[in-house]
Amino acid sequence: MTGALAVEPLAASPAPIPVSEPALGGAEARYLAECIESGWISSEGPFVTRFEAGMAAACGQKHGVAVTNGSAALELAVAALGIGPGDEVVMPTFTIISCASAVVRAGATPVVIDCDPVTWNLDPGLLEAAITPRARAIMPVHIYGLPVDMDPVMEIARRHGLRVIEDSAEQLGQTYRTRTGDVRPVGSFGDAATLSFYPNKHVTTGEGGMLLTSDDRLADRARSLRNLCFGARRRFAHEELGWNFRMSNLQAAIGVAQMERLPDTLRRKRQIGAWYDDLLAGVDGLERPPPRTAYAERLPWVYGVVLRDDVRFDAEEATRRLGAVGIGTRPFFWPMHEQPALRRLGLFDGVRCLVAERIARRGFYIPSGVGLTHDQAERVAGEVRRLFE
Repeated sequence: MTGALAVEPLAASPAPIPVSEPALGGAEARYLAECIESGWISSEGPFVTRFEAGMAAACGQKHGVAVTNGSAALELAVAALGIGPGDEVVMPTFTIISCASAVVRAGATPVVIDCDPVTWNLDPGLLEAAITPRARAIMPVHIYGLPVDMDPVMEIARRHGLRVIEDSAEQLGQTYRTRTGDVRPVGSFGDAATLSFYPNKHVTTGEGGMLLTSDDRLADRARSLRNLCFGARRRFAHEELGWNFRMSNLQAAIGVAQMERLPDTLRRKRQIGAWYDDLLAGVDGLERPPPRTAYAERLPWVYGVVLRDDVRFDAEEATRRLGAVGIGTRPFFWPMHEQPALRRLGLFDGVRCLVAERIARRGFYIPSGVGLTHDQAERVAGEVRRLFE
């Protein structure tokens, strides 16, 4: 015998859990092969019109105009509605910067209001005071898991003669119960509605977006702007400047396959939300989204949490600790009125939105992609609980 000691192998660390990853187990590969075999890979292929029609129908609108991403959809909506210099668009401060940048790039001014502390959406009670004679539109943004309370938004918009740009990127498949008892799809309210198909969305095309509308003239205008405003009589004689925002047939093929799986995706998202509701019940340091409101059942695009004020660390520290043990997270949106790029333009001087400022610093979301398993959710919840031990 040599006398050598046996060395126990080190236990493998559990695999990291990403905050989200796409599920691509349907007909995506088959439809992509069809594009390649047919040669239709550009924006003129048949999957584009098929995807546009399917998405418009799902969201209760007449027309879909597929574009390169959700930010492009917002810019297209602002431009197609004729919003420009001297105009104001009222929006939540708690949203992605694409909403404000679309308005700023058009030469108009974003006017921001605070969010509801429970749903994190635009607070309709603050809308009226934000509307001036320069206001042209309201941009409600459905955030994370619950929709904006649209009845008062639409009532105020009608009373003031304002257009509505409904950013539905995070709530595709969600429904809203009106005060009259009608149940309508999110995305069906706006003069224009917008979607994003980034990989973490309910339907993905890798990158992509869409403008939705039931206004024939607005749809035609958006299609022209999307396609460089080619001339009707002389193709290469342009009366105005548009963009090349076209979606390819390859992207749309993936989108069509994803649409076929949407009911299962929505079911899985609701299931994940219910898992976390159960697994995080009783954690005193957390505020969590309610499972329902008077007008909607929660559909968690992501599962967000907010640290209570008596917790001695903030979201940045919480996400650092969770990342160290392999749990993917993302911080909440940073408010528009605190964005350095927008402040340097002279916007939002003296603006305070205390709810948004608080949740931006104390909120984050945990893994909630459609492929999350119950075992993974248990591990995530266990590590979140350990934050407070």
